[in-house]
Amino acid sequence: MGQYLLRCVSDRSVQPAYSLSCPHDNSLLRADYQARQMEPKSLPGIWRFLDWLPVHGIIAEAEGAPVTYRSQGLAGELGLENLYISFNGYWPERGARMPTCSFKDLEAAPTMQMLLECGECPTLVVASAGNTARAFAHVSALTGQPLLLFVPEKALARMWTTVPPRTGKGPVTLIAVQGDYYDAIQIAENVQSLPGFGAEGGARNIARRDGMGTVMLDAALTLGRMPDHYFQAVGSGTGGISAWEAALRLKEDGRYGSLLPRLHLAQNIPNAPIYYAWTGKEPQAPCSDMFDDVLFNRKPPYAIPGGVKDALRETQGEVYGITDQEAVAAKKLFESSEEIDILNAPAVAVAALEQAAIAGSVHPKDIILLNITGGGVARIKEEHTLHRLMPQITVSHWEDAVQFLEGKK
Repeated sequence: MGQYLLRCVSDRSVQPAYSLSCPHDNSLLRADYQARQMEPKSLPGIWRFLDWLPVHGIIAEAEGAPVTYRSQGLAGELGLENLYISFNGYWPERGARMPTCSFKDLEAAPTMQMLLECGECPTLVVASAGNTARAFAHVSALTGQPLLLFVPEKALARMWTTVPPRTGKGPVTLIAVQGDYYDAIQIAENVQSLPGFGAEGGARNIARRDGMGTVMLDAALTLGRMPDHYFQAVGSGTGGISAWEAALRLKEDGRYGSLLPRLHLAQNIPNAPIYYAWTGKEPQAPCSDMFDDVLFNRKPPYAIPGGVKDALRETQGEVYGITDQEAVAAKKLFESSEEIDILNAPAVAVAALEQAAIAGSVHPKDIILLNITGGGVARIKEEHTLHRLMPQITVSHWEDAVQFLEGKK
């Protein structure tokens, strides 16, 4: 079981379980696990890393897990001898069976389990650009835990599950938001403070971060060491923080190397606040139409203690700004060379890897881990029926959402 103390990143002070921030300086909190070495369990999916997840039990039906394999096709195209891919989607031939085709499954399952264990079980409030909401809706359908989702209107096409909807009153309430992801976040923050509702915490939720960190853990088991480089497309940058924190635990383990993987994070310009903050370049005005809007978070956890900036500094990392055209070309390159469809977001990471290879930021013999954060939608359609989740109401202000929710009581 994941026995741990919850510590402030800045001063190492121990905070109460289920806290979301340090009261002294608003730092991120981090789980300090009793287990100092990674010892995988005979459990399904990510639960085999139970020692390094902030839960005591598991949701056995939620058995999605990353799959790490050595690339041949894309590696050959880019001239890389040791390129490994962490595929986080649906690809049965590779053993990948994430039911929502996104690595957000890694966040949702431990978060819902931690909520069950805290004993209060309020209605969990989640704001999402689509993929996170889909993952939480899937686990909610499995467990019956009540869930309130706020999703921008233009992201509703991403709202589906492979689990048939429940007849009658189900555990999921979906509210569409007129606006973008940040607007959905703002409305959710106002609603989650009401009685009977609870915040999932976003980047501050250790269950979300440590769930995503299993990508690095699975890779280390496969490789027998940590990679030299880690590539991922990010919106908030929480995935980059998660990879860094998992690598810190592996370094302390002592069996997987002493050098932290260099983080290579990618964003879709011009909606790329992390890219502009890190490079010091003049930000361009955001556009409403981008290659993948799940990668746009207007207020990422960049400068807070333990946030994205610290992760990049400690790993001597880099951030890439990828245009729509570059991402489109990279998506085609990956799908043709690896023979599996991927979501738009990981195509941005592929484009960053291509840039790094051309610029010499990575060398042909370096051990590289590329996180494909979603894919296999075409494959899952061959074996499963996708059930659309429809919004109960569309709102533009949080007062409208509250009025609707009051009327449901």
